[in-house]
Amino acid sequence: MLFLRNETFRGYIRMYPITTLILIINLLIMITDTLIMNDELTIRGMFYIEPVFNRYGLSEPWRYITSIFLHAGWEHLLFNSFSILVFAPPLERILGHFRYVFFYLAAGVAGNILTTVVQAGSEYGSVGASGAIYGVFGAFLYLAVFRMSSLDDATRKTIFSLILFGLVYSFIAPNINIWAHLGGAIAGFAMMSLVALRKK
Repeated sequence: MLFLRNETFRGYIRMYPITTLILIINLLIMITDTLIMNDELTIRGMFYIEPVFNRYGLSEPWRYITSIFLHAGWEHLLFNSFSILVFAPPLERILGHFRYVFFYLAAGVAGNILTTVVQAGSEYGSVGASGAIYGVFGAFLYLAVFRMSSLDDATRKTIFSLILFGLVYSFIAPNINIWAHLGGAIAGFAMMSLVALRKK
């Protein structure tokens, strides 16, 4: 089972330094923002568009990236951090550290891009690592469908269950940016297909 985490604490840090760094950054930003800066980081860094002066978010392009490391409360942070902690390490191992950094950020940005396309003309804001996380899910979905021999049965079933649960949850839960989820998943699926083709 690919997603069983049985590493020691030090072993996890040594094997998955980028995933560890992402988790630390998310936590430090949350602590700083909520306990010290009174949500100023969220205000300045959340993904935000409005119909007149910032229709596509390009007047403040840094928000496409900074929003990936911000969260709307501790519950949101803990839920996303658990997903990163458990499901991201195998992808870092598959891609390598450098490509994994690009992959994670690109999936998160792709989620914001699709959000912009759908929500253009309205006032809309969002935060969270969900686009990047769904990019991870999308990458493993590609492997589960087109590279079945690279994954065991339990891992494939887990991936399909995650995708199904994620879709249902995205539609029924309030205040969820489903377009970020979908955009990240599509980007992850596409990027993993390119990686697989290159290796082949």
